[in-house]
Amino acid sequence: MDGQTDFAFVLPRGVTDEQGVTHREGTMRLATALDEIAPLRDPRVRANEAYFVIILLSRVITRLGTLTSVTPGVIERLYAGDLNYLQDFYQRINGLEVPNIEVVCPHCGQPFMTEVPMLGEL
Repeated sequence: MDGQTDFAFVLPRGVTDEQGVTHREGTMRLATALDEIAPLRDPRVRANEAYFVIILLSRVITRLGTLTSVTPGVIERLYAGDLNYLQDFYQRINGLEVPNIEVVCPHCGQPFMTEVPMLGEL
């Protein structure tokens, strides 16, 4: 991911526009600090914290099929599975996943992957 700021994705189902065209292929850019902060000022987020992800994704998805813009309204129309997919994708490209390392079992000598614990989990 070094130097890369835009990442392609394909939604499991896609969102269908008013003309009946389904859009599945898109691009998401890396998030900035402002992308994470700006939604907190939105009255829809203040009224319902769950709306945060809608605003956030509409800020970082730069392309979805041939739609001219990806607005909160577009994100609202996503199927739940597509919304979950995009949340996971967002976390993965922004380095929010727990890192894994290969270790060797001291008893049997077999290598395996394990999560690196966070400081508070040590």
